[in-house]
Amino acid sequence: MSGPIVVGVDGSPSAMAAVDAAARAALLRGAELHVVHAFLWPALHVPPDTSPLGPPAGGVRELVEQLLHEAVARARSAAPGVRATSAVIPGEAVAALEAESRTAQLVVVGHRGSGGISGLLLGSTAVHLAAHGHCPVMVVRGRSEPEGPVLVAVDGSPQGRGAIAFAFAEASLRGSELVALHVWSTWSDHGESGPGHPVELADLIADVDQLQAARERLLAQTLSEHRQRYPEVTVRPRVLRGGVRPTLIEASDGAQLIVVGARGRGGFAGLLLGSVSQAVLHHANCPVSVVRSGL
Repeated sequence: MSGPIVVGVDGSPSAMAAVDAAARAALLRGAELHVVHAFLWPALHVPPDTSPLGPPAGGVRELVEQLLHEAVARARSAAPGVRATSAVIPGEAVAALEAESRTAQLVVVGHRGSGGISGLLLGSTAVHLAAHGHCPVMVVRGRSEPEGPVLVAVDGSPQGRGAIAFAFAEASLRGSELVALHVWSTWSDHGESGPGHPVELADLIADVDQLQAARERLLAQTLSEHRQRYPEVTVRPRVLRGGVRPTLIEASDGAQLIVVGARGRGGFAGLLLGSVSQAVLHHANCPVSVVRSGL
């Protein structure tokens, strides 16, 4: 995939951590890093240049340019040799970064911004980009050190193939192990059950071993094509029974990155933004990459 790595900055510590991660991602891919700051100048009714009532070098434009200068310097320190550019984009952060995602190969944001109109807040910018971006989105949170395996959540749906492909490529670039995690429950495998459709406990117990074996086969089949394409990647398949959200969040504790799809099968086993994916975005212990279906 061509295009730059785009990172949104607002001066917050979270955004600066995103700059570090974005710079490393750009260097690994041999791509340009594009640092952007979106700002609603007219809506704030703030003159862009120095105010006659303020300090001689205190204009908003100078402050923003200084912010971008510091972000680019930080990027070059985090990933020496990275090619970095910067720009101020007039407009609201969500719209600006979504537009940037049309030509980017990856957009990176922090999990929490500085607040206000231009802040990169998880409840707005990060979630919106994860759901509507035109390229994969990385939300930097938790441990930012690139240590441990890449973790990918596999639900077996066609819509999740993009996340698996991204995770294999990322593990290859990083030279890391890939943990492919599939989580299931007896409830999710008895879709007709529920209120008005009781399931006999004896039937569930008898089915557990068969269901576990079936899930292991599903995971192996889902990974086979990508394993052939990336023979250098060491893959560790894991099939666990339990709740999808808590299991993924717990597994993220030892990972350097967790990759999820934005839309899956639905229900308890699906990776739907707003349920599983959003829970991971809010609570994972490492950066999160969200790959929408079709990317």
